[in-house]
Amino acid sequence: MKRFTFAVTVLVKMLLVQAVAQGASPATVTQIAPGVYVVEGRVEVANDANGGAIANRAFIVGGEAVAVIDTGGSFANGVSLKAAIRAVTPLPIRLVVNTHMHPDHVLGNAALRDEGTVFAGHAKLPRALAARAGQYLQANRALIGEAGFAGTQIVPPTLLVERESTIDLGGRVLRLTAHPTGHTDNDLTVFDERTGTLFLGDLLFSTHLPVIDGSLNGWLGVLDGLTALPAARVVPGHGPPSLPWPEGAAAQRAYLSALRTDLRAAVRAGWPLSRALGAIPVHDAEQWRLIEDFHKRNISAAFGEMEWE
Repeated sequence: MKRFTFAVTVLVKMLLVQAVAQGASPATVTQIAPGVYVVEGRVEVANDANGGAIANRAFIVGGEAVAVIDTGGSFANGVSLKAAIRAVTPLPIRLVVNTHMHPDHVLGNAALRDEGTVFAGHAKLPRALAARAGQYLQANRALIGEAGFAGTQIVPPTLLVERESTIDLGGRVLRLTAHPTGHTDNDLTVFDERTGTLFLGDLLFSTHLPVIDGSLNGWLGVLDGLTALPAARVVPGHGPPSLPWPEGAAAQRAYLSALRTDLRAAVRAGWPLSRALGAIPVHDAEQWRLIEDFHKRNISAAFGEMEWE
């Protein structure tokens, strides 16, 4: 057992060195509130140039420990995030929260598990990751490239949130809340009580077109509840490091609401999905990027839901 543990430790260290050599230097961070830092993702699809660093990653520094919210799309993303944390504080990283299952938010986990770190997520997250693990690893390795993807593994959460949990980082309490199906069926938000900062994961997109992988009706319903919260600022899963609240949700709500209206009209008119795909426009298209990548996908994802209302 000792030989095995030693071998694993050596392998992890080798991968860390390799990731740094591949350009996983400390990520550029923005401090958005006292002790709250965000690494802004690229508004792109994953590729070898961005190394999968397309989602916002963040960390919160308490009096005794650090919490990370989302780790990026590769082991190298996790290494660069850890380096950024170490440039700010030597405190141990005791908690990693994954806001949902998508690979650009969870595939950096392995780089942060060597400090006795606890990984937290929605109670449905382990099942969702298990179901898609092979697909996520294969697809993202192809997008990012073998070299940039080295060391990447699925690390599921062990601290599961059914409804709500609180974590104290030392004079700094975080509230973790599990939500009903919206962007996915395993969305989790984090609220830093000290600064009023709400981390929404992909329940909120800005600049990057929203992507449906759950329920269109459910997502709009979850947004209704979230916009009632008195947050000082929010961190979206994609877009700028922070946005004012609730006005930061206006563009996404308008897009999703218009899409629902148009889909309902198409279903009432008896359109097949093939016609809807070519005819339903993007509301306020000038506000969004990656339309060609995701709008038709959203129509496909929500069409059946509207048929069965």
